[in-house]
Amino acid sequence: QVQLVESGGGLVQAGGSLRLSCASSGSIFSRYAIGWFRQAPGKEREFVASISRNAFTTTYADSVKGRVTISRDNAKNTVFLQMNSLKPEDTAVYYCAGRGAVRAGFSVAEYDYWGQGTQVTVSS
Repeated sequence: QVQLVESGGGLVQAGGSLRLSCASSGSIFSRYAIGWFRQAPGKEREFVASISRNAFTTTYADSVKGRVTISRDNAKNTVFLQMNSLKPEDTAVYYCAGRGAVRAGFSVAEYDYWGQGTQVTVSS
């Protein structure tokens, strides 16, 4: 089983940046594709970005493309989400999720393990 823990959220002004981390204590972290999702109050959880287990493939939602970069360091069992030019509409709880496959998916149902989430609040 893979345990995922997110960190790095916080309050930031519009236009600012945050770097989220998703860390795992499991030794098989490199076998999992990782996705980032977010959920705003009253809305469904939505896909943000994903990275394949070998980091060869990254995918982004249109709403964050050009502002967000996903990366991973398998030696440190960590995936990062660098978010720049943040907007108030980026405010949400951000979750990382693991999928036991080479490539990550776009839907919540495709992921096996989830972290507890980290709050990102962007003020205008």
